Amino acid sequence: MVVITQDMIKQFDDLMESIDEPLKITFQNLHKGYPTETVIRFLTARDGNISKAHNMLVDCLKWRIENEIDKILSKPIVPAEFYRSVRDSQLIGMSGYTKDGRPVIAVGVGLSTYDKASIQYYVQSHIQINEYRDRVILPSATKEFNRHISTCVKVLDMTGLKLSHLNQIKLLTVISNIDDLNYPEKTDTYYIVNAPYVFSACWKVVKPLLQERTRKRVQVLPGCGKDDLVKIMDYESLPHFCKRQGSGSSRYARNSTDEDCCFSLDHGFHQQLYNYIKQQAAGAESQPLSN
Repeated sequence: MVVITQDMIKQFDDLMESIDEPLKITFQNLHKGYPTETVIRFLTARDGNISKAHNMLVDCLKWRIENEIDKILSKPIVPAEFYRSVRDSQLIGMSGYTKDGRPVIAVGVGLSTYDKASIQYYVQSHIQINEYRDRVILPSATKEFNRHISTCVKVLDMTGLKLSHLNQIKLLTVISNIDDLNYPEKTDTYYIVNAPYVFSACWKVVKPLLQERTRKRVQVLPGCGKDDLVKIMDYESLPHFCKRQGSGSSRYARNSTDEDCCFSLDHGFHQQLYNYIKQQAAGAESQPLSN
């Protein structure tokens, strides 16, 4: 792994001085008071190549401006019934924290159907969760654990996985590219659990589509992964599908109100996210229009 030196950071900072003012403003919104750590992420993502890392960051900032990412948490997916259908078909949530304070993001790969909305809404939902993680969850964890925390771990549940899931490859590739290009080095490890026999066939198709640095962070755990995951997180922080061997996400019904299921809109994480976006939207509406 490349070692990022102070000289590399200094050269990168010098390049950032010459970017346009709108990009500088968006960069401030991106780094949230940790510019050096953000620079290091982009340098690491490009193996220490300063020019490539700088171009990557500038492209990211342009993407944020063009897609109004700084405002995305004030743009709820409405109505509420439609948002619930998005949540019921794009299974993602947060179950807790590792022992060293990193958020644990759970993803129900095998039971996500992505059939209740257009790609646009699933991408919007994914970005909103990324932004909520970076703007709210990680700063809160940093304060609580008294150290800078800028990354998470992801636990991917393969319960229900079928070869037909490869039909979703377009959407999953779009989401993966967004993460690779605009949220680099935000996930330390991807843990695969409850993998059925078809997983190896699906992995052969998906693996070449991923960045090399992402592939190296994938770990396939036996069974539901509980025995391995409790080494890095308390039992209470395990995703619900890891708590009982063989239970998988099948415990989760599409219309479940189970507050223990981190995919459910009734789970604490999603309730806080939903209310936060509503509050941000109300605040944006109350602001006077500029001339």
